[in-house]
Amino acid sequence: MTIDRRKFLMTSLAGSAAMVIGGCNSFASSKTGQGPVPAKGKDLAAKAKLNISFQEGTAPGKTLQEKFDFMEAHGVVGFEPHGKALLARKQEMKEALRGRNIKVSAVCAGFDGFILSTDPAIRKQCRDTMTELIIAAGELGSTGVIIVPAFNRQVPVMPHTQETRDFLCEQFAEMGTLAHEHGTTVILEPLNRKEAFYLRQVGDAASICRDINNAGVKCMGDFWHMTWEENSDMGAFVSAGEQLQHVHVASRKRRSMPGEDGEADNYVNGFKGLKMLGYDKYVSFECGCQGVREVVVPAALELLRKQWNEA
Repeated sequence: MTIDRRKFLMTSLAGSAAMVIGGCNSFASSKTGQGPVPAKGKDLAAKAKLNISFQEGTAPGKTLQEKFDFMEAHGVVGFEPHGKALLARKQEMKEALRGRNIKVSAVCAGFDGFILSTDPAIRKQCRDTMTELIIAAGELGSTGVIIVPAFNRQVPVMPHTQETRDFLCEQFAEMGTLAHEHGTTVILEPLNRKEAFYLRQVGDAASICRDINNAGVKCMGDFWHMTWEENSDMGAFVSAGEQLQHVHVASRKRRSMPGEDGEADNYVNGFKGLKMLGYDKYVSFECGCQGVREVVVPAALELLRKQWNEA
């Protein structure tokens, strides 16, 4: 008999998650004889909400005002600015958001240097620019600043050792403390192996967050990268638990708008995992576009909402 490994893992994880989330209530019911107690998992699923966010280049429109008009008309409630743009145009963004039903979700990178450089000057560059971004993110009420420890192209880089991991935890603990003071977080993003050697799976990022144990340090998942690195979208999200702070979405073959890669663009399994967690933060578009934005973007929104309801 041939076993589909991905399907097996998905089924096993679903059962395990159900036991973890609802098991205590089940035992309580049998002991007290008071009948079934509503599972905590049902409460979490009821709390979960699909809050969609766009990066600046996602919506059609020539100006921020035009883009925000489109987003509000289509029920998009989050805006994910790039860090460089945020620092350069913070006041413009503040004014464009005033009075709208759109909040700043995460801030997408924008730092200089990289934290795992062997050069102390480059590491300092990263820390200094991250400090600026964290303060600005807090000022705008952002959920956090996304950071990658090192891209493959960034060299020379520290070796993949326990000492490097300990150093990373120390650096992020310090950044996380600053972020917490400013009402935001630092968000670790795992990438696929073609882009980053160090951090590739959501569970790995979550384990770093747990080791740091700082409310200002969280992680995220990106459906595009997860396509290549995870056996189960649901398992990846469930493994992150309360450490999950943000989610990116794109089509699963060409990193375009959800739906532009046809049947491959299925997010139901991942959405099930988010519902198990009671996830109510943002799912943000980070993708290109093959077709006409005025047509393709609304279709992508419809697809995600349909699959969220199916999950």
